[in-house]
Amino acid sequence: RRYPTVEIRAETFNGSTHVPVPSDSAFLKALLFELRLIDDHIFVEHRDTCSRINHSSVYSVRTEGGDLWPVLAFQKSGLIYACIPLVEETLEPRPPLLTVSGLSQGLALLLGIVDYISPSRKNEAEMSAKIGQLRNLLIQACPLGTPLNTNIRSLNSSFDDIQEMPADENQPAWRSNTYKGKPQVNVCITEKVKCMQYDKRDVVDMWQVYGAVNCKCDIEGAAPNVTLSLNLPTNGPPLQDIVVHHCVTSVDPAMLMSSSAEPLDDSVYNGPYKFPFIPPSDSFNLCYYTSQVPVPPILGCYQLIEEGSQLKITVNLKLHESIKNSFEYCEARIPFFNRGPIAQLEYKVSYGQLDLSREKSLLVWVIGQKFPKSLEVSLTGTVSFGTAGKEHPTDYVCTGNTAYVKLYFRIPDFTLTGCYVDQHSVQIFAPGKPKITASRELISSDYYIWNSKAPAPTTYKTLFD
Repeated sequence: RRYPTVEIRAETFNGSTHVPVPSDSAFLKALLFELRLIDDHIFVEHRDTCSRINHSSVYSVRTEGGDLWPVLAFQKSGLIYACIPLVEETLEPRPPLLTVSGLSQGLALLLGIVDYISPSRKNEAEMSAKIGQLRNLLIQACPLGTPLNTNIRSLNSSFDDIQEMPADENQPAWRSNTYKGKPQVNVCITEKVKCMQYDKRDVVDMWQVYGAVNCKCDIEGAAPNVTLSLNLPTNGPPLQDIVVHHCVTSVDPAMLMSSSAEPLDDSVYNGPYKFPFIPPSDSFNLCYYTSQVPVPPILGCYQLIEEGSQLKITVNLKLHESIKNSFEYCEARIPFFNRGPIAQLEYKVSYGQLDLSREKSLLVWVIGQKFPKSLEVSLTGTVSFGTAGKEHPTDYVCTGNTAYVKLYFRIPDFTLTGCYVDQHSVQIFAPGKPKITASRELISSDYYIWNSKAPAPTTYKTLFD
């Protein structure tokens, strides 16, 4: 979708620094090249040099007319989502990303498209139909290049059934329709934990927790008022970097001032965190947050030593005693890059079971739904390899003994911060007694334990900077 009006505005704002958007085919080719999806085997200095490690999804795409910036692009489930936000100023020198309002608007629109398409990614016919409807939906969501509604799923797929503007002037634009039926509210807190563990004195382990509070409010009325509170246990780490949905009508300023970029002190706001809002018709994320928890949920140590044609591996994992010992799943995956298929494997596990992947380049240690009473599990073994073929995984970063174990787990009805929703504190100013359902979960995300017998790559050390 191209917007000539936006391109004219860009030319006016950017002046002599303006780079025109090339044709669709030329832009696609340049974008694929920048994302290393074509010609990735060729070293190109402006794209591949170590001084250009990208920490965001914002790229500078080289075209015949010059370097096109900013291009917002990311991959999700085999699809590429991209847009070119408008920068309302000159591009030299490049302004800080946080000052470009079009970036956040473009990201919100792309995430709305992801939310609309993703549920159909396993059904090719359904996905094709949805992509075919996107043009009509974008005319409604972003008629002249400025996103008006980023919740693509709430829009109608054809012009025939577009409703007139609601007669009730109090109904906000984000409530696209009114609900009829028994009132009910579903709230789910999802926390994800990132972790980098090195088991070394000279390298500090790092972990980060970030959460999202998803709501679905089926309530009658044009503009029903809801107040929801997030609570923390006594001495629980405060929530930080809180970002709220635009439907929130007011919020305590102290709640928004706590930033993870600054050291914690006693004056930090630690709840309860109240959010009064008028809910959209569809599900939405009420807020996002981060938190500085004192320990990661699972502490690990990985040692890989090469002895002749064999690798000796040792993995020790310990569940912290403060963590709920009840998993939906928990497994450790141990990949072997730049080597042939595993030809021989001898191992001993203290708990769970060890499986070999079909391509014989990955060990999957299934720990299961509980750690033992000791809360500790271990794996030792020796691995030897056959001749490498093209189908076996390679990695430019993980060479030699530089390797990792990656953990995958989900703990239902638990959050690392202890954050929870008190169902009795949910206030709904609408007729009828609503049914309120609250749930929470902790999920691993990029949870790495690096081989302590080899240097971990610098790239991964700086992920949290």
